[in-house]
Amino acid sequence: MKKTQSTCNYCALACNLDFYTENEEIVKIIPTPGYPVNDGFSCIKGLRLNRQHQEFKPDPRPRIKQEDGSFTYVTWEDGLKDTAAKLKEIRAKYGPESIAGISTGQLTMEEMALFGHVMRTYLKGNVDGNTRLCMATSVVAHKQAFGFDAPPYTLKDVELSDTIILIGANPVVAHPVFWGRIRANKIAGKKVIAIDPRMSETAKKADIHYKLKAKADLKLMYILANLLIEKGWLDEKYIEAHTQKFAEYQAFLKNYPLSRANETGLTEGEIEELAQLIHAGKNVSFWWTMGVNQGYEAVRTAQAIINLALMTGNMGRPGTGANSLTGQCNAMGSRLFSNTTGLYGGGEYDNQTRREIVGTALGIEPSWLPEKPTLPYNVIIEKINAGEIKALWVAATNPIHSWTNSDTFKEAMSKLELLIVQDIYDDTKTSASADVYFPVVPGTKKEGTLINTERRLSPMRPALTLGENEKTDYQVFYQMGQALGMEAGNLLHGWETPAKAFNLMAKCSANMPCDFTGVTYAELENSKGVQWPYTPAHKKSNTPDERRLYEDGQYYTPTKKANFVFEAPVENPVALCDEFPLLLNTGRGTVGQWHTQTRTREILEVQDAVERMAYVLMHPQKASDLNVKNKDIVYVSSMNGHSEKFEVIVSQFVNENELYAPMHYIEVNRLTPSVYDAYSKEPSYKSTPVRIDKVEKESV
Repeated sequence: MKKTQSTCNYCALACNLDFYTENEEIVKIIPTPGYPVNDGFSCIKGLRLNRQHQEFKPDPRPRIKQEDGSFTYVTWEDGLKDTAAKLKEIRAKYGPESIAGISTGQLTMEEMALFGHVMRTYLKGNVDGNTRLCMATSVVAHKQAFGFDAPPYTLKDVELSDTIILIGANPVVAHPVFWGRIRANKIAGKKVIAIDPRMSETAKKADIHYKLKAKADLKLMYILANLLIEKGWLDEKYIEAHTQKFAEYQAFLKNYPLSRANETGLTEGEIEELAQLIHAGKNVSFWWTMGVNQGYEAVRTAQAIINLALMTGNMGRPGTGANSLTGQCNAMGSRLFSNTTGLYGGGEYDNQTRREIVGTALGIEPSWLPEKPTLPYNVIIEKINAGEIKALWVAATNPIHSWTNSDTFKEAMSKLELLIVQDIYDDTKTSASADVYFPVVPGTKKEGTLINTERRLSPMRPALTLGENEKTDYQVFYQMGQALGMEAGNLLHGWETPAKAFNLMAKCSANMPCDFTGVTYAELENSKGVQWPYTPAHKKSNTPDERRLYEDGQYYTPTKKANFVFEAPVENPVALCDEFPLLLNTGRGTVGQWHTQTRTREILEVQDAVERMAYVLMHPQKASDLNVKNKDIVYVSSMNGHSEKFEVIVSQFVNENELYAPMHYIEVNRLTPSVYDAYSKEPSYKSTPVRIDKVEKESV
């Protein structure tokens, strides 16, 4: 049997797996022993990557919608040529900003970079990704507080922390390998603390669960910070040497005395206990994910968590940090190397010095580079519905399911002159509506690089070879560039292969916080991965496999000091009312489900274990009040004007006036509103006012 070490392309941990193949079939998958992220462990999603493209596998040729709504298959040459001609026609007729793209952190760094090069550098359109749906909040928080989008930690820190605080995070389900590392922590007396409005799977297993009121997390952080100041439980030396604007923050916090505890759903005693635990901890780590990121004041909430770490000196030391857990396997790569919100490797588009450096690295005139950041996801959809964007290219994502208030995306698709969808499946809700569908292969047949949540570059290498007519995402992007005429301007020189694109991105990263010029594409193969920054100097000094940032207290701001960033909380833009008196929270359902379930539906063990129908958790008292029984079918309605059918699971693990529904079912995002954080433009998925309209039937 042949063995190929590659990277799982589901969640942000980017575990490494050894694929054993025989006669072009994966016969065994073993999590890579000794790999720093997962060290021989994996969840069921990674262990069943051999199931992809087994039950659902499209024809490997492009599919074109005809005027009568039927489909026909064409050669790749014709499909790319004709689609390129339509893109150029639309650009000539309506201007470059009439073209847009939506991508995803499921693509490799090289694919993200090339897609951004074709769409932004050449076509001058707009491209955003579903990183906007999960990590945009953390990106903005990092930039404003640290001076760069640079999460500080290594995953090993959770094994070195004596006080682990999980805020809006459910790693038992969302990051099971990370939860395994929490369990591997052998520090005597360590405390695992969950702050979550729901008794999640993680909260059940934590030592302490603080069951706050939904979306009261920002107020809680401010009250907690003020209490720490009043108690004198600060690291004043760290504050003085390595931070700025603390005096202003201290004055601001006077408005958040402990007497406001009732606004959070916690008691004064609980908040005092939490403050004591932070003070008593020698190495305290704060971890957050979508429960924080997907909110209407998410950036300020993330920064309030960062503020706690800064003021207590829990930064830059083993087992500490204000640490954002990323969502997707290459969300870190898509944030820095997609040519969307900033130049490759970082830097604003109006930074002339960076423009020169990036242009030189790419071998092009800087004038080719975009002049401004892309329009964010929500504005792209709004401009389609307004008739300003006419062509959309969707790559490796399913927004008719995943986008908030998802019928707005469905409406947008009907208004486009050209919808291109590129996916490994032709039957997703989005693929099925495409004017042009480009079939591509899954990660088991691709090569490239993923950058995980702790900044680790990991290799994706093909375990299987391409079949007849099969193409990777990278090949489709490159050949579309050829069909558009980019070779004539020498704009594809150096982009011929993923390995060459890697070299271009390494050059762009030089002397930036994400510098990985000490890494070569070949060296990543069969390696332990490499965390950025990793320069030739790091290589020469035999740098450890697991490293954290800010050990020297130096940040990426002009003063080298971290910023305290804060702002008064705001009310939910779509507050509870008499018509919609219940708050709908959303998130993951089970370890085996992933996003819109297009891939995990091929894992038989997952399908046997999960509900087929969309379901909602309801507190027993609320169920009694509404005369609803377990397994009853109800209609849930929101201000979007939809009434969606759900099965009720009566559960004591949600608050009485709150509901919880897994996001994996299409009904859920028909209800969530078009509300976004003011700074990150990330949707507010977790605080939707709803009502139960009626019971359709009761269980028999």
